[in-house]
Amino acid sequence: MAELFAYTDGACSGNPGPGGWGVLMRAMDGGKIVKQRELKGGEADTTNNRMELMAAIRALEVLERASTITIVTDSAYVKNGVTSWIHSWKRNGWKTSAKKPVKNVELWQRLDLAQARHSVTFEWVKGHAGHEENELADELARAGMQPFK
Repeated sequence: MAELFAYTDGACSGNPGPGGWGVLMRAMDGGKIVKQRELKGGEADTTNNRMELMAAIRALEVLERASTITIVTDSAYVKNGVTSWIHSWKRNGWKTSAKKPVKNVELWQRLDLAQARHSVTFEWVKGHAGHEENELADELARAGMQPFK
């Protein structure tokens, strides 16, 4: 059975400013790529964190059936948020430990909903460090930003 991976990245020109998100989706079997799909998009006025979140969201929303997937991100914000912080945010009515509203709450809620029907593992990789799939996701994010620059 093939393993499913989504390599995600976000980019922003200025923060806030025009931004883009990119996803490289791969089904792997025995170390070989059996299927690949590229996704990208962007917004005219956004932040890097929002684009990182959108990449993860779109990777999950595009799946037609419940799946087991590994999302590989260079965003500690996304990985820590979804694997750790989100649990207390939900318990606290989407407030931080300092009782402030969670930033990008609508995207965190959308990500939470998108991952609910899947078995998702999040992995962090260092960005811009020569990780081939992360570099490709970065190229997609930059391409997604182009119409808004």
